[in-house]
Amino acid sequence: MHFGETFSILQEFVRHCRTSRLQWKRSYSFLKDEVKSIRTVVNPDISKIRNIGIMAHIDAGKTTTTERMLYYSGYTRTIGDVDDGDTVTDYMAQERERGITIQSAAVTFDWKEHRINLIDTPGHVDFTLEVERSLRVLDGAVAVFDASAGVEAQTMTVWRQADKHKVPCVCFLNKMDKPGASLSNSVESIKSKLKANPIVLQTPIGSGRGFIGLVDLITKQRMTWPVYAIEDGRVFESRVLESTDDPQLLDEVSLARGALIEQVADVDDDFAELVLGEYADHFDAVPAVKLREAVRRVSLARRAVPVLCGSSLKNKGVQPLLDAITAYLPAPNERNHDLRRWYKDDLCALAFKVVHDKQRGPLVFLRIYSGSMKPQSAIYNINRNGTERMSRLLVPFADQHVEIPSLSTGNIALAVGLKQTVTGDTVVSSKAVAAAAARRAQLELESGREKGSGPEVSSLVLAGVEVPEPVFFCSIEPPTMAKQADLEHALNCLQREDPSLKVKTDHDSGQTVLCGMGELHIEILHDRIRREYNIETHLGPLQVAYRETILQSVSTTDTLDRTLGEKRHVVTVELAVSPGMESSTGTSCQTTYAEEVEAQLPADIREAVNSGMQSAYLQGPLLGYPMQGVSTVICSVAVEPGTSLAMVSACVARCMLKALKQAGGQVLEPVMSLEVTVGEEYLSPVLGDLAQRRGSVCDIQSRHDHKVLLATVPLAETMGYSTVLRTLTSGNATFSLELSSYEPMKFQDQNALLNKMAGLA
Repeated sequence: MHFGETFSILQEFVRHCRTSRLQWKRSYSFLKDEVKSIRTVVNPDISKIRNIGIMAHIDAGKTTTTERMLYYSGYTRTIGDVDDGDTVTDYMAQERERGITIQSAAVTFDWKEHRINLIDTPGHVDFTLEVERSLRVLDGAVAVFDASAGVEAQTMTVWRQADKHKVPCVCFLNKMDKPGASLSNSVESIKSKLKANPIVLQTPIGSGRGFIGLVDLITKQRMTWPVYAIEDGRVFESRVLESTDDPQLLDEVSLARGALIEQVADVDDDFAELVLGEYADHFDAVPAVKLREAVRRVSLARRAVPVLCGSSLKNKGVQPLLDAITAYLPAPNERNHDLRRWYKDDLCALAFKVVHDKQRGPLVFLRIYSGSMKPQSAIYNINRNGTERMSRLLVPFADQHVEIPSLSTGNIALAVGLKQTVTGDTVVSSKAVAAAAARRAQLELESGREKGSGPEVSSLVLAGVEVPEPVFFCSIEPPTMAKQADLEHALNCLQREDPSLKVKTDHDSGQTVLCGMGELHIEILHDRIRREYNIETHLGPLQVAYRETILQSVSTTDTLDRTLGEKRHVVTVELAVSPGMESSTGTSCQTTYAEEVEAQLPADIREAVNSGMQSAYLQGPLLGYPMQGVSTVICSVAVEPGTSLAMVSACVARCMLKALKQAGGQVLEPVMSLEVTVGEEYLSPVLGDLAQRRGSVCDIQSRHDHKVLLATVPLAETMGYSTVLRTLTSGNATFSLELSSYEPMKFQDQNALLNKMAGLA
């Protein structure tokens, strides 16, 4: 039979296998009674543990890369596919239907005597909190890039999150087999857009569809993967480059390795001393061991970022990526966790995620920073000041979990039975352990003061995660009043799982209001309520979370004089408001006291005044939205004896509302950063549509055969944008949105909004 006919038959067989696999249950490499990697090594050496996350822009290939890692490590017997909806980490029905990651999923597997706890994170901006709380507890991260696009919008967001938590990263340039994929362009975009220092550790062999492998610049190993469709990438050829190889490739590798050595020497003094001493005349002779050690040092110190390349979908380059994770990302004991000094061998862990299981109830994800955990043991929650009993301890494998007898420092665990613990809580062995740690910290603090430095005692409680303010909200109603209690229970469970979801009750209408991060976020929540809790709810129209501010400075006085029963309550408040410091995304309002007032006011009166101010800031005079950028000075507070604190708060709130009305109101609207990737032939209609949406074009860049449109657009104008964009471009455009800032509305737009809210338009 001719080779071409054989190849076609093999391709057809593979397509048949991929289609029929949907009818089978995923095949895992371990049996329930034979979990080799977990049962034999429950608590590996801490230096062999790697807690990492996979982060990237939408469709860069995070889940596909994760799936290959699980397959090559022996965790799964078949490779899952996002398009087929049978991946391990995307196990929710909504994830498999839409082909996107919604919830971060943790899996644990072994690779060459190392235990890797991996979290696959979402790429959509609506679920950015999932990335934030994962990076909070991870020691390292793999940033995946589309090699044909380089750094994209959401890549910059997740990179900033990694920077905030000082997480060392490894970059993986995925999709090297795509037309237009470029190592040099991607590296340049990492330099310019992420302000990072990329050091290239691999150079590709071939480009686009001709990409067949890569060369490791440290060891000069040439790795190539078979091109036959039947191959799964598990077997590949690896050999040292020889003088008989392609001369152009040899020259390219020699130049790239020399550049790598120079880059590393620039940021590592020890390596520079070695190179300039022993190998000053022949850089090429620098030993691979010394170079690898230097790359590890600069990676852990975050002075440089190792860059690797490959194609996860085509099963090329994932095994070297796994090797790089173990070689260049830190073990838990290499990260600076001060509280180990204070807790010693006692338990200290951070709860970073909660999920609800129908059989087990709430499952709490914990990162253990010191000590160890065992089932059937009591733990003390410092944030809630309460003790709970943990019934079972599990190791996470996406939606499959394995029960274990104990887990030690540096690992990620799932605890069953913790009813009160929520995201961001610090748990320890007991209240006595927390007190002992506080004493150690206090002694160190006092000792440090004598030497001129010392730790803060507040760091005994691990920092939680910053929850972004919601930008979309809508009402939600049950099908009947009999289902109201079930809906409230479902919303309580979802809020505990997802801190970025806010649920409140409208005081005027009595409606339940969902507040979320975007259209997709609320749509997914609605779908989960229907599927997981069997409640067919009705959603009201989506609304935008506006803010309000003031235009001018005003001083005013108000007196509250009420008689309740036989008691007279009299309060007089004088205050001044003025436009203050603006915050791009927050609701910053500042309250200060005049010097003479602050000295005279008792603590309880001051607390009542602050309560009244906070109440006033929550509802602006124009539309009742929260205030932003307002500076208030309390000039005087006169309270007659016998006046209740509630009356003081009420008088302050009333006086504040009076001042805000006199100061002139201004509506602030959320403005989004928009990035649209579109073919040049469709650019004109996209620009025309953007102009109708009050959008502002910032830049138009070229990316191979496409144009990248960077713009800002009010959030209110983005409703249904995905559908319109697909229609305008025949489905040939992609876009991403991210909250940029709150900006004042134009006068005519504000009047139109006020009339609409009043029912006049």
